[in-house]
Amino acid sequence: MSERSNAPDNVVLVLLDSLNRHMLGAYDDTPEFVTPNLDRFAARATRFTNHYTGSLPCMPARHDILCGALDFLWKPWGSVELWEDPITVPLHDAGVTTMLISDHPHLFESGGENYHVDFTAWGYERGHESDAWKTRPDPSWVGAPTFGREMSNYDNSRGWFRGESDFPGPRTMRAAAQWIDENGGINPATDERWHDRFLLFVDEFDPHEPFDTPEPYASMYDPEWDGPHLIWPPYTKAALRNGVLTPDQANQIRAQYGGKLTMIDRWFGEIVAALERQGLWDSTMVIVVTDHGHYLGEHDAFGKPPLPIYQTLGHIPLLVWWPGAEPADCDALTTAVDVFATLADVFGVGDAVRQRTHGRSLVPVLRGESTRVRDAVLTGVWGREVHYIDGHHKYARAPVGDNGPISMWSNRWTTMPTHVLPKDMALPLPDERAVLDHMPGSTVPVIRQRWNASDPLPFWAWGGFRGHHLWDLDDDPGEERDLAKDDATKFEAELIEALRAELESLDAPSEQFERLGLLRRR
Repeated sequence: MSERSNAPDNVVLVLLDSLNRHMLGAYDDTPEFVTPNLDRFAARATRFTNHYTGSLPCMPARHDILCGALDFLWKPWGSVELWEDPITVPLHDAGVTTMLISDHPHLFESGGENYHVDFTAWGYERGHESDAWKTRPDPSWVGAPTFGREMSNYDNSRGWFRGESDFPGPRTMRAAAQWIDENGGINPATDERWHDRFLLFVDEFDPHEPFDTPEPYASMYDPEWDGPHLIWPPYTKAALRNGVLTPDQANQIRAQYGGKLTMIDRWFGEIVAALERQGLWDSTMVIVVTDHGHYLGEHDAFGKPPLPIYQTLGHIPLLVWWPGAEPADCDALTTAVDVFATLADVFGVGDAVRQRTHGRSLVPVLRGESTRVRDAVLTGVWGREVHYIDGHHKYARAPVGDNGPISMWSNRWTTMPTHVLPKDMALPLPDERAVLDHMPGSTVPVIRQRWNASDPLPFWAWGGFRGHHLWDLDDDPGEERDLAKDDATKFEAELIEALRAELESLDAPSEQFERLGLLRRR
């Protein structure tokens, strides 16, 4: 531990994409799948039981974590903007070594650019999902059912993985363990550690689809399945009801997710072992988190279709090892931007962050100095419902009309690569309605583009709505009884007022208030 602030010298942050909380032994006494290494880590860590998403999906969540500001109220998906810095910039100025190791292709595609460039160094393990790694497939690879997907980059990459250790996930975790072994130990020439302080960010795309693994994982949880394994889940609601999947197919997809979860858990153990070898537990904070969950039949949904953010998707795991702390559960309400605030606090760079941020540090609760972090969380996908969560209730506010007006605030007009859509459909270009404005707390001009429902909105905003929703998470954790459709008029009014106040505290765009039917008071 550092003498300057009784804080750890180092942080290892491991993000496992699409990690379902309810499928981990750390959060379920009778887990569906086997995750022994994550479970052992959780047994020594602080287990946060009330952690929620902020901005979704993949890159918006990483913006929350790396830049500390909620993204989904202002734009659907994007890179680091001109008015902000990722945490790596103030860390560099403070002399902290930063390393990124990842197989996440969106970090290196349009819409995800600039997150990696300010790390001291970075490594990219190739071949996951949409990564354009190979120009042709290995002819020995037969492929798997794709549920309507066209030929993908993964079809070119997959055949070149000869065994388990060749898959991107195992390669990423092995590279992270190797970096710890090579950089976390003692320099024999000086008898001092190679780096005084470091942040290692392991951005691991598993267990995100494709749910593709070698044996024994591929057959581990559905040994009776006959035929090519179903590694690509459809993104759909009412999957069984509408006949998109048969019950056997739904079970197979869920089993393939489980196989990939168990495989990446095995390789997460390599990082834990490297920390042990280098004697880093006393000086290193270790955080395990995810960006969001993944529907695998819950609410008859698969993937991340246009639905309210049920607990499956939004109630996510957070496990933190703080040197010297006893294992514990923490029921403080937390969200993704709090990870950024925690990193800034640990390394003492909070005052050097130039953008307005929305997170609150977890350090006081980890030290036992406090039992709460925040009173409420906002979470959502741009153009969809805005969710207010107070730890006991969830209120999902939908547009009151035709989902307009809606705005995007950005100076980097790039978006998630959609491949199958023309560029103007994936993200319409700014037009004569665009004006220059300023993000809250910034003097840097930003393009503010306003759209109406008659415009071809970015595909995040597609899909219908079913009104507002209200769930009592204590009495109805499965979110089966929608109180907004019941007799909760007075209580719903209180949550509407709380949502309005939270949006006002963030200086959310006026278009958000308009589309949600909320009167902005200031």
